[in-house]
Amino acid sequence: MKKNVAFPKGFFWGSATSAHQVEGNNVNDWSEPERQNAVRLAKEAKKYWRKWQQDKFPEMFNSENYISGKACDHYNRFEEDFDIAKSLGHNAHRFSVEWSRIEPEEGQFNEKEIEHYKKVVKTLRERGIEPFVTLWHWTQPLWIRDIGGWENKKTIDYFGRYVEKLAASFGDGVKFWIVVNEPNIYAALGYIRGNQPPGVKNIFKAIKVFNNLTDAHKKAHQIIHKCDETAKVGSANSVIYFQPKNNFFVNRVIVSVADYFWNRRFFKNVSGFSDFLGVNYYTRRLVGFSFGAEEQKPVSDLGWEIVPEGIYYVLKNLKNYNLPVYITENGIADAKDDKREEFITQHLRMVHKAIEDGVDVRGYFYWSLLDNFEFPEVRGFWPRFGLVEVDYKTMARTIRPSAKVYAAICKNNGIEN
Repeated sequence: MKKNVAFPKGFFWGSATSAHQVEGNNVNDWSEPERQNAVRLAKEAKKYWRKWQQDKFPEMFNSENYISGKACDHYNRFEEDFDIAKSLGHNAHRFSVEWSRIEPEEGQFNEKEIEHYKKVVKTLRERGIEPFVTLWHWTQPLWIRDIGGWENKKTIDYFGRYVEKLAASFGDGVKFWIVVNEPNIYAALGYIRGNQPPGVKNIFKAIKVFNNLTDAHKKAHQIIHKCDETAKVGSANSVIYFQPKNNFFVNRVIVSVADYFWNRRFFKNVSGFSDFLGVNYYTRRLVGFSFGAEEQKPVSDLGWEIVPEGIYYVLKNLKNYNLPVYITENGIADAKDDKREEFITQHLRMVHKAIEDGVDVRGYFYWSLLDNFEFPEVRGFWPRFGLVEVDYKTMARTIRPSAKVYAAICKNNGIEN
């Protein structure tokens, strides 16, 4: 029997969402491409996804799957959703503010929408749930799109003005700020592979976008601290456990290079401008040259390998930054909910092992509280990550069995057998 583990006192337990994926009816730089590409994406699903995935999720062949529409209607149902989070023992919640709602036209701030998000913060606090606010989770207003988005250095200043407006509006109601989400994924998929908005395939533009997001983080860190010296400011970066296919020297070199450019470069670039590191971890990537069969791991509905020990190794590699770490995303697409319980408990055991080895991990946010519109590569609604199942026709919420297991961990501040 595996031993019981206890997490540090004051550990944050929660889940994460992002505005465009759950709110519904947003008008931003993703809205139009969704409608334009929905039919094409439905037709291409047959060549993009494996046979077992096609059989299990025939909705991927429906064009409506690729249009976010009303999503989970979280914009109107956030109080109900936070009641659920409270019932599940969560004491923290990560959500994002939709820039296009706050500033739909250049320089014109929508005070009604600012009040909406202030109510979101207030609703969380009333339930004893600490808000972690993400300022940019991949979407931007149409007027930002029209000036070139993050390719344009002016966007850094516009973003800074938006950040200053929110920091002043929220005041001391928000103590934890996540400036940008997964700049590496955004640059790679939006500007190299080009399979999600803005759909560009240009590595030089990708580098420019990544660097501008880095500068935006630094600027936001300074702005927020001017408004509140006690605030904690960081960003959430996607990390992957890169593992050599075998012990060949060249494979170890490839792993080292991949780890630097994907996992550590952003954190290094914002060194001195971060109060914590946000880590989004889902899976590993075997890299390098090999001969013969490779190790097979169980996979999620998206075909991602389930490798809990990977989160331990990536956390250990971040120890040298000497900063607090929050697991800002970790989750599994698992519609039948038959792997999620073990996924959560085994990953948390590895997080605890990293803590025992000196990594200052202070919180864990499961992705996601709700089933939602899955962003990367515009996968749409069929992958189901939620602790809470969402019926997209009726909007009914159903708490999954695995959510109750996670709730026990949250309430006990540890894992008990």
